[in-house]
Amino acid sequence: MPVSAAASAREILTRLHDVMASRAPAQSKLNSVVNVIGEAMDSEVCSIYLLREGLLELFATRGLDQEAVHVTRLAMGEGLVGTIAANVETLNLAEAAAHPDFAYRPETGEDRFHSFAGVPIIRRERAVGVLAVQHSEPRRYADVEIEALQTVAMVMSELIANAGLIDPTSDPVARPQSTAEARVTGFKLVDGMAAGAAVFHQPRIHIEHTVAEDTEAERHRVYAAFDKMRDQIDRMSSQAEFGVGGEHEEVLETYKMFAYDEGWARRINEAIDSGLTAEAAIERVQQRTRMRMREIDDPLLRDRMHDLEDLSNRLIRIVSGQLSTAAQMGLRQDSILIARNLGPAELLEYDRRRLKGVILEEGSLTAHVTIVARAMGVPMLGRVRDIKQLVAEGDRLLLDSEEESLTIRPSTAMEEAFDAKLLVTQRRRAAFARLRGAEPVTKDGHRMTVMVNAGLRDDVAAIELTGADGIGLFRTEFQFLVSATLPQRERQQRLYRDVLDAAGDKPVVFRTVDIGGDKALPYLDHDENSEEENPAMGWRALRLALDREALMKAQARALLEAGAGRVLNVMFPMVSEPWEFDEALELFEVQRNWLSDRGRKLPTEVRFGVMLEVPALAETLDMILPKLDFLSIGTNDLTQFLFAADRAHPKLALRYDWLSPAILRFIRRVQTQAGAAGVPVAVCGEMGGRPLEAMALLGLGIERLSITPAAVGSIKAMVRSLDRDALMAEMNGWLATPPRSLRPLLTRWAEAHGVELA
Repeated sequence: MPVSAAASAREILTRLHDVMASRAPAQSKLNSVVNVIGEAMDSEVCSIYLLREGLLELFATRGLDQEAVHVTRLAMGEGLVGTIAANVETLNLAEAAAHPDFAYRPETGEDRFHSFAGVPIIRRERAVGVLAVQHSEPRRYADVEIEALQTVAMVMSELIANAGLIDPTSDPVARPQSTAEARVTGFKLVDGMAAGAAVFHQPRIHIEHTVAEDTEAERHRVYAAFDKMRDQIDRMSSQAEFGVGGEHEEVLETYKMFAYDEGWARRINEAIDSGLTAEAAIERVQQRTRMRMREIDDPLLRDRMHDLEDLSNRLIRIVSGQLSTAAQMGLRQDSILIARNLGPAELLEYDRRRLKGVILEEGSLTAHVTIVARAMGVPMLGRVRDIKQLVAEGDRLLLDSEEESLTIRPSTAMEEAFDAKLLVTQRRRAAFARLRGAEPVTKDGHRMTVMVNAGLRDDVAAIELTGADGIGLFRTEFQFLVSATLPQRERQQRLYRDVLDAAGDKPVVFRTVDIGGDKALPYLDHDENSEEENPAMGWRALRLALDREALMKAQARALLEAGAGRVLNVMFPMVSEPWEFDEALELFEVQRNWLSDRGRKLPTEVRFGVMLEVPALAETLDMILPKLDFLSIGTNDLTQFLFAADRAHPKLALRYDWLSPAILRFIRRVQTQAGAAGVPVAVCGEMGGRPLEAMALLGLGIERLSITPAAVGSIKAMVRSLDRDALMAEMNGWLATPPRSLRPLLTRWAEAHGVELA
């Protein structure tokens, strides 16, 4: 075996180029290919399987029985070859038969071979075949051998496509066409409704030449493309029309960091050394990145990898001169963009007058593109599976991210219903907007406090837009989630100060960082990011912060310095026992004393509270209430902990009602005990943002809600139409001998008493 992956791959590619350039029949070429690879790698077996009519067919082999060619077929996911293709993964096995997916095919005569290595042949991000080698002696293949196989497989994809060996029925480019109306669902990333024509982003280009004739010339092409790409990114980030100071700026800074990453450039250079053209080298590194992404369970780390995918697409387009995205071609009408995923810079290239919405096959709330789309005000729906198989370019689409739905080729009746809902939504928003200056006072004179939840600097504008009483929950972890490295204290301080400045005389409650568990960060130690069986109940929030004392000290100082001269409200999440609050409080006090000793200006007052999410804390309220300035009930986590039910589980999501006696009695008990101690109680979470559920909370004695900005108008309207004392009297009776759920009783009562629940 040659000593380096580059030398091995270059030798094979040179010989393959000569074979595929010949005028021999396709089958003869493949027979020569397996011999070239086998000889170069000193392999006893080299086999090529190609996807035909949904099955992986043995097309050529060196070392297996020739009678098996065009006879042995494996389904996707069947045997080692089928597993490689189905998962688009590499297998490297010292003993093939020991693998759980091993399937013996006697016609191949492979029983005398023990070791096995196989790599997918990928076209347009899907496997269209498998390249495999085998040896009789049990051994794992060296990294350089696997690297050479992967490089050769990438080139073979283009070679077999040019030779017409990719079955049209298996080609991932092909997709069924339909004129029938359809409706699919997804995951709401950015709220809103939109109508427009389907436009595919199409960032990928066709690579015509994969084998380099002059590696130095290819290297210079890549250097020039890097310079042009970096100039584009610098210019784009400076021209983004968002105003000053938002999380989108940090997103673009992180994106620029990837663009200037020397490690990425080095890997592309190494691929060129193996004999690839500039385009093929970038694609080779991109394929490796995609395969890594499939192995990564952490969604946040996957989101960061998508930035690199975006940059790779951009670099390939520059080096090839094929600027063929929909953004570069221009949108000719109101459009809804469809993509597997997007980078933040790619979204910024679109005409914001024409771009009405975005549909992603992937996507997440913390992805960089989501943060930028929110800043742009573009509705976005994510996790819409197989959308490219259902939609044709130009199809009429109706996007309703509030309903988490997409209507494809709508009928006239569907269009009319959509337009009617959009009109009602616009009118309702207009009516709610008129309540912006109105106070949330019940019909019987009780003044409620309605605040908003936030996590981005831009979210603070919702106070003015909705007329909310302040920010009842500012999630400080968002800054940590969008950063490529741990945010320095100065950056944190700048964010918190900007939020307080924007809020003016309205209060802001900062929740200390809630990371860890299902919000793992790529820059934490590897063992601290290890997969947890129950991440929501794992090493997260205050538990992590107390263990990572330096992290919390930095945040404490940042908050104290940002709050200089004003009232600072600090809330600790996921407190299970009073001693955790005591430790967190002591840490803040140490930092406050440190600043005071150095003559730094301090907040006029620091008010401390906890978020009650863990039911255990309710059993020690008598111990912790005397130390608290306020208490917030986090209904999202509380519900799943109280019922031992994962709220993300599809079979359990609707099973446990927020209006069940268990939740309502629990909240009433906490409210009663805290009220007797003189500690104000707020409810944070989705429960408080739903008019019927919020009405029930008011009936329990809750007077403070912190909700999503979009819900403020409807909650204010409900409050102003409610006789709270009358409802409280009914609630006491209902909860004494409750039914399975109070939802029907509350609904009927609201209708009978004219409570506005729209």
